[in-house]
Amino acid sequence: MATHSFFVSSLFHTYSSATNPTPTRKTKIHLTLLKPNSLFHHLRFFSPVVSRRETHIAANNANTNPPSSFYRLFHTINNSSPFSSALESLFVFCTSLALSFSLFIADVDAASAFVVTPSRKLQTDELATVQLFQENTPSVVYITNLAARQDAFTLDVLEVPQGSGSGFVWDKNGHIVTNYHVIRGASDLRVTLADQTTYEAKVVGFDQDKDVAVLRVDAPKDKLRPIPVGVSADLLVGQKVYAIGNPFGLDHTLTTGVISGLRREISSAATGRPIQDVIQTDAAINPGNSGGPLLDSSGSLIGINTAIYSPSGASSGVGFSIPVDTVNGIVDQLVKYGKVTRPILGIKFAPDQSVEQLGVSGVLVLDAPANGPAGKAGLQPTKRDGYGRLILGDIITSVNEKKVNNGSDLYRILDQCKVGDEVIVEVLRGDHKEKIPVILEPKPDES
Repeated sequence: MATHSFFVSSLFHTYSSATNPTPTRKTKIHLTLLKPNSLFHHLRFFSPVVSRRETHIAANNANTNPPSSFYRLFHTINNSSPFSSALESLFVFCTSLALSFSLFIADVDAASAFVVTPSRKLQTDELATVQLFQENTPSVVYITNLAARQDAFTLDVLEVPQGSGSGFVWDKNGHIVTNYHVIRGASDLRVTLADQTTYEAKVVGFDQDKDVAVLRVDAPKDKLRPIPVGVSADLLVGQKVYAIGNPFGLDHTLTTGVISGLRREISSAATGRPIQDVIQTDAAINPGNSGGPLLDSSGSLIGINTAIYSPSGASSGVGFSIPVDTVNGIVDQLVKYGKVTRPILGIKFAPDQSVEQLGVSGVLVLDAPANGPAGKAGLQPTKRDGYGRLILGDIITSVNEKKVNNGSDLYRILDQCKVGDEVIVEVLRGDHKEKIPVILEPKPDES
């Protein structure tokens, strides 16, 4: 219960001066505000009759009791015969008007007692999320993909945006990491940093098979904030993850979720080659989030947001991120050499469904160029005889004694090898099996 003091400037002095023409001090009236027994409840402003017993005002002028003239005035009003009701109403109206006016001229501290300001306290996990976003946002960039288009009427060549995505600062030398499909088909690239400064970017290198690309911008080093790189080998299903990017061309946006699956496999959008050990998350990955970082609760990079699986076509499906352990080795090679030296067998193989129809498991060799590793080793491609009949080529069933059921298995085994390694390829040729040694070589365009 709080007692609030209000100074009523002239009303009660006017009544008091009728009997005491020389008041010596200003009267200070204390109003005790209670819920059921407040001053406004006792006065009953909207009632035409107010009795002295129902009106209860505690008055105090510092040292003495309230001026007797005030009570005499009240007594006179209550004992008037014809005009008492009208005078009572007038008195109550004037009193309420004076009290209302005093609210505006009273001390600010007294008035502020009526204002309730809710406390703005955040929970511990909320503070950690806010801090994570603030610390890592300067490392995330916005990438605009510009393509050359010729105007149909003027024949002028113009650069128009054909897509956008996200990326992040890898080091102080200006290297930016993103997805390959973000920059695919670009004639020019623009990178916008967190402070909204924009720079032209050059492509350092890319890996189509793993959907990773590295750009470079000539920005001052004090504007570049490399993202802290973590480890993806020890991730657990259920741990919190955070995705930062520029969805739909908006400014930096944070979405949260958990790891909902590990060791998933998706296909590269460029080559169709499988990407293994992909992180599955329920954090929203919308158009424009591609190439942005996926962070753990400590703010360390654990993956690159690359795709979303959504049967409905909406951005509410399952998101996938390339693990940072895979990205780390690719980026190092791209920065040093501008290319990735990945070993190949040098074959073209049939779709998995075709092999399943034959009732066998493995990879059917459609073509093995003579200048490729498999051709040099003697693997037989599929061909037709002189009568046009189809003669099936070798069916690869294992590599280095690791079973091969489909093309994904073959890629997975080759990803664990290096250029120059010799592998033992077991093939089904006709009705018998053979083991053929093959020396792996890099792709022709990467040599």
